[in-house]
Amino acid sequence: MTQLEKGGPSLPQERKIVTAIPGPRSQEIEERRKKAVAPGVASGMPAYVVAAGGGILKDADGNQIVDLGSGIAVTTVGNSNERVVAHAKEQLDAFTHTCFMVNPYESYIEVAEALNRLTPGDHEKRTVLLNSGAEAVENAVKIARVHTKRNAVVVFDHAYHGRTNLTMAMTSKVAPYKKGFGPFAGEVYRAPMSYPYRDDAAAGTKVSGEDAAQRVISMIDKQVGADDVAAIVIEPIQGEGGFIVPADGFLPAIVEYARENGIVFVADEVQAGFARTGRMFASEHEDIVPDIVTTAKGIAGGLPLAAVTGRAEIMDAVGGGGLGGTYGGNPAAVAAALGALESYEQDGLVERAVEIGEILVRRIEALQAKHPEIGDVRGRGAMQAIELVQRDSIDPHPGLAKAIADHAAANAVLVLVTGTFGNVLRFLPPLSISDELLNEAFDVLEEGFANALA
Repeated sequence: MTQLEKGGPSLPQERKIVTAIPGPRSQEIEERRKKAVAPGVASGMPAYVVAAGGGILKDADGNQIVDLGSGIAVTTVGNSNERVVAHAKEQLDAFTHTCFMVNPYESYIEVAEALNRLTPGDHEKRTVLLNSGAEAVENAVKIARVHTKRNAVVVFDHAYHGRTNLTMAMTSKVAPYKKGFGPFAGEVYRAPMSYPYRDDAAAGTKVSGEDAAQRVISMIDKQVGADDVAAIVIEPIQGEGGFIVPADGFLPAIVEYARENGIVFVADEVQAGFARTGRMFASEHEDIVPDIVTTAKGIAGGLPLAAVTGRAEIMDAVGGGGLGGTYGGNPAAVAAALGALESYEQDGLVERAVEIGEILVRRIEALQAKHPEIGDVRGRGAMQAIELVQRDSIDPHPGLAKAIADHAAANAVLVLVTGTFGNVLRFLPPLSISDELLNEAFDVLEEGFANALA
């Protein structure tokens, strides 16, 4: 077994059930949590983790759970990846913080240089480092507004962009992300997303990406006015909305419209970026070159870091002191990012994402052949999903999604439920997972479908 497969902790790469999940120790900790932690912070699987590596999460009771979530696409390089840990440890021994805005350090610049090189396009770029995906998206909007001297922002149905006031306004789904938290920031306009599964069913024929884009363009022209739009912000593959992959041609048409009208095109690659889809960035699948790319999650192997990377002339529009934050580009997180970026480029992780995607699609399509409740199979690389519907319809079936996820959890497999309708199972395994573990996890999912639909 390679170091990449092992991850940091030397965990046996095997699923193991020692107790019911959650076990007694996890239940004890959960009781303490109820008295200490605000209930608004919910956990899907309250099995408290004590170690993780490769494709395994080990809980406080000794259960070993197959990880198909990667901390929501964060530990893409594998939990406690050797390169990440080595870089972070070296930095922690040197210093933990100065604030880049006070006393700068070279590693921040090294990460910026890497992102300028790796993100799509060979134009001159600049990068600012921040703490979270939401913070990155919010700063991208700020930058676009300064550059264009316009206010309006166009986002899409089913979008998720974060939990700050502005990014909640940009997020589509109300519960649990927005309910009761308003009023929200203004000048945010929502356009129809290209959602091939549901678009085609509603139209009774295939809706092309160009036709879906024309709906968006018509909406902007009629309801907002292109001259007032600072930015169009879109996830090239929507994350929390249900891993929606727009129809071919949709993204290029939107990019062309943005270019023609002086609108900053922002690709939110927070969930889809960094090798996850079988390319370094999801935008590359249709050869689009965003004006700004926002990243986070997989950037630093589990440490909090995010970035905005964009065209130099756009990024340079903001004057000194207009961007930043006390912890943005924290030295330990930046060091971890250098380790993660090394792993993406030197450990064959882009290629590994393609291999994992082939296994996922093969297993999911075999399930679909048995169960028509699997209405749609979609995704790219190691970012795949199944949309569950009522038999003989496209009506969402969130109850089935929950039943499958619950069965998986009870049998030491972590799978995440997502989607606007709560009816999508998403698969985001770490790229360090073995083929054997991946297939074993799907054996458990097969049992779950058979039991739920018996």
